[in-house]
Formats: sequence, C-alpha cells, structure tokens
Amino acid sequence: MASIGIVGGGVVGLCAGIELLDAGRQVAIVDDDAAGASASWGNAGHIAVEQVEPLASMSMVRSLPQRLFLRGGPLAFPPSALAQWVPFGLRLLSAARPANFRKGCEALAPLLARSMPAWVATAERIGAPDLLRQDGHFVVWHDACAAREGHASWQSSETGSAEVHAATEAELALLSGLTDRPAAGAIRFSGSGQIADLEELRQALRKAFTDRGGILVAQRGELRVAGQRVEIGGVDADQVLVCAGVRSRELMEYLGHKVPMIAERGYHVRADASRWPADLPPVVFEERSMIVTRYRGAVQAASFVELGKVDAPADPRKWERLERHVSELGLPIEGPFRRWMGCRPTLPDYLPAIGRSTKASNLFYAFGHQHLGLTLAPITARLVAAMVAGGQPELPLAPFDIQRFA
Repeated sequence: MASIGIVGGGVVGLCAGIELLDAGRQVAIVDDDAAGASASWGNAGHIAVEQVEPLASMSMVRSLPQRLFLRGGPLAFPPSALAQWVPFGLRLLSAARPANFRKGCEALAPLLARSMPAWVATAERIGAPDLLRQDGHFVVWHDACAAREGHASWQSSETGSAEVHAATEAELALLSGLTDRPAAGAIRFSGSGQIADLEELRQALRKAFTDRGGILVAQRGELRVAGQRVEIGGVDADQVLVCAGVRSRELMEYLGHKVPMIAERGYHVRADASRWPADLPPVVFEERSMIVTRYRGAVQAASFVELGKVDAPADPRKWERLERHVSELGLPIEGPFRRWMGCRPTLPDYLPAIGRSTKASNLFYAFGHQHLGLTLAPITARLVAAMVAGGQPELPLAPFDIQRFA
C-alpha cells in the first residue's frame, strides 16, 4: 500500500492521518509545532455547525465600518499588512456578491451537516468520547435593542443542523449571574458543541496516530519537485498531503498554484477557571464579539479578526482590550492571564481548499478552513481518505478546488 507524507500536524492533519492509517496506508506527519502553538490548539473549542453562511457576504461588508478595531470592534487592518489585505479584500468583495454567496452556502451546508456525526465517530475512534460535548452554546446581549435585533437576525439566518431557541428564564438568570448587570436577552443553540480541552485532544489524536503505526517527524515540512511529482525533504513517501495551515500558501505557490490566503490572526486570554461554572457551554457576548469557553483546566476569552502577516509581532492592544471586556462585564475570571495569538488560514471566499493538485501527480491538499478548522477536521479527513484512495468522496469537492482562484 502506498505511503503518504502529510505536511502539517494540526487538527486537520492528525485527523487525516488517522483516517488514512485506518484505511491501511503507511503515514508520516511532518510538523515542527512541538509546543502545540498553532491555531488548531488555541481556538475557541467550538464545534460551529451553525456557521453555514460564509463570512464573505454583503451583510458583513456593510457592517465593516462598525466592526473596526479603531471604533471598538473586533476587525483590524494593520497598515503594515496593506499589501496583504487589499488584494484579499477585493477577492472577498467578489465572493460576497449574492450569487457567489449562495454558492458558498450550498458548498458549506453539507460539510457542516456531517461535522458533528464525524466528530462523534472520531472521538470514539481515538478512545476519548468525553472530549466531545454536545451541549450547544449561548449568545447573550446586555442592551435591549441589541437583543431584539440580534435575536431576530439569528432567527432569520440559515443555521444548518443547529437550532435556535430563546433562553429559558433559568438560563437567562444563569447568564445574568455571570456579569455585573442583567442580560437583556439570550438565545441557546442546540446541535453545536465544544471540545472539552484542546490540549487533551491534541495528545489523544497524536497517541491514536502513533498507536496505529503512524510516524511523527519533528521538522519543518518542505517540498521539492521531482519530475511530475513532489517529495518531502527527509521523508520517503509515495503521495503527499498538504495540511499546513497558513504555511500551505508558500508550499502550494512554490508548485505554481494561486493561493490568495491571508493570516487571519485571532487572540485569546486564559485564566484560572475556578469561578466559572464547569458545565456551562460556550457563551458569546455578541456586543463585544467575544466568546468565552470553559475548558477543564482554564477559562478562555477569545476575539478579533486581524488581517495581517503570518510572522508579524502580536498587537498587545488586542489582549488588553480582551482583558478590559472581562473586567467591564464583571465576569468571574481573574488573572494572571496567559496570552496567545494564532493565525487562521483564510481564503477570500471563506471556503476551504480540498482537492488534488494539477501541478504534481502525487499531491493532495486540505487547508484554508478559516474559523472552521476544528469543526471540519474529521469530515475533511474522510473526504481526503476517499480522494487519496481514488474513490468517490461522499461530497463533491469541486467547490473546494484551489483552481477556483487560477
């Protein structure tokens, strides 16, 4: 059976590796993120099956002025990254046109509909079903007008397999008890979920991979051309799969693919979780564009969409504002805070890239999952395994072909 080398050991790469091993392949993952610092392990832990409407939409474009970081919002366009976000933004505007937006919804919806069942199967397969919680999540508002508008907006939005319910009186009381002032309104989603602890997930996936005979190679994955094929430096593999997150751009463009991907940088702060209810699902404070997630050993507040450079230094103002949100709301979260910043791999139409290369006969790819990397990892792995085997994936992959940007 052919051997496969995977560049990238994040959640997508590990899930794909396990799927391929279970299909009888020999698999090596090449990854230099020994500390688990990538976006796979620093996100909000949310299984976001409700996000079937791509962020590349005209409603999002119209709301940009109110969302700017300089006006108190979560969206930042660093001047130093002008050369990155201007061309990205022009492509986003094209993707946001109504006809293209509808195509994006049609592509994302079946992926997300299969995401939770795929996660259930993966959690069982790696022997860690307790890491998956299917308790939904809350969205809360403290201004009455914002609550009415927000509730109506979510009720009219397409949410796929997730359902929206008005919070009960007991739930509203619980959410009000988290802050210094009562909640004006809240909704609860059912059908969504969370990972109970991202570091435990990382360790469980790595153990399941190596227990099946997979090899982890602790080095930076580099490609080289060998005729009509590619090779990974230092790894003997018949086929290659690129799952390298934001680094996928340089790897794919080296082969001649057009990959207009940007580093969509997100920030979080973590602190001791002793005062946050242990069984509370993730809570989105929508007026502050912040999601708070209770993990087993910490509580985390996350926010911000910063369209910038992969290697630019973090902006401490983002962490300071997150900590200020926590303080101003009076949340039961106390420092010292542990600060993190990571880069989501985002394509301008907010769809992933999943397919087979037209530049090298043995190259496959699965990257660009933006905010949905954790959510889509197991279903992406299933699609990749079928594709590599030469079979028919359960969903058409044409909408995710990187050639759409050629």
